[in-house]
Amino acid sequence: MTKDELNNAYFEWMYQLVCNEQYSKRLSYRKLLYLLHDTEFTYTIPMDGNRAEDGTDLRYRFGYENAYEGPVIAAYLDDRPCSVLEMMIALAIRCEEHIMDDPDIGNRTGQWFWNMIVNLGLGSMNDTKFNKIHAKEIIQKFMDREYRRNGEGGLFTVKHCRTDLRSVEIWYQMCWYLDENL
Repeated sequence: MTKDELNNAYFEWMYQLVCNEQYSKRLSYRKLLYLLHDTEFTYTIPMDGNRAEDGTDLRYRFGYENAYEGPVIAAYLDDRPCSVLEMMIALAIRCEEHIMDDPDIGNRTGQWFWNMIVNLGLGSMNDTKFNKIHAKEIIQKFMDREYRRNGEGGLFTVKHCRTDLRSVEIWYQMCWYLDENL
């Protein structure tokens, strides 16, 4: 398998984690997810480095689930920083598996991912309505923390938060969002 083939298989694996029939219906979001995957996740709050680590660890989860050896993943996939897509999917998985797991409801990884996409303002950007320039601006504003104090325009909105979410690590934003909404 070539590096490009493995990278494509990895992207398809991530895509199916969050774009199944339950969450994306008949619309394609490949252009948006490609852009998110081509964009390096940068952060200003040191603890958000944990989100980046989770994102790069996703590569090894893919390898394990698809029987690729660690050295192959290291050589072919782990040669660049974490992407925004990897960070968001890894965060959605961590939310589901470590906080919200409920066998009676089933796996809601896609739900957590799409909640973040919608809150960013990217929910309407399916392939037929995709605007790359506008999407890039939105993603950069998120990483520069140029969203509202309550998180609107970022990954999570917490309507009744006493703290400015722009100064809080993403993990706490998610926990406060879950506390307020669930």
